[in-house]
Amino acid sequence: MNVTEVRVCLVNSADEQLLAFCIVTFDRAFVVRDIRIINGTNGPFVAMPSRRATTNCDSCGTKNYLGSKFCAECGARMPPVSQLKLPERSRGFIDIAHPINAKSREKIQSAILEAYQRELTKSRLPEYRPDPLEPDAGENNNPGNPGKPAKPPHWQPDRKPKQDKEDEA
Repeated sequence: MNVTEVRVCLVNSADEQLLAFCIVTFDRAFVVRDIRIINGTNGPFVAMPSRRATTNCDSCGTKNYLGSKFCAECGARMPPVSQLKLPERSRGFIDIAHPINAKSREKIQSAILEAYQRELTKSRLPEYRPDPLEPDAGENNNPGNPGKPAKPPHWQPDRKPKQDKEDEA
């Protein structure tokens, strides 16, 4: 498995912990969106895409967010989180996609953090323009010709993907 492209979108917000969002392409064939770069106590780290954990209402079966006191559908009291069986360290969120072993995690995290540092360096230049992460966001980003995108979105097949050092050898 090779990381063939990492797209980084820096975040400017009051939340000092969230630094950026990323899209990572593996082997020019598989894309994972909504990877976050978080400012931790030991520096930036990568958080995989996740969703809020849910539990079903005992009365009507409707899914409700973990920690809800009452069902959003029928109003029945929900069981406290302490009574539910949760994976360790879930904190109410479950990873959607994640590496299976430490070696893969390190490989992915180092590629993402390298791309983040490059984007951070580029952002300090006066002519810096962020690369939109959403494919349709590029449709009107060319001020010289509003009907034509300045550059093709990452998913277009005619765009040549970045090569890994392993691919060049």
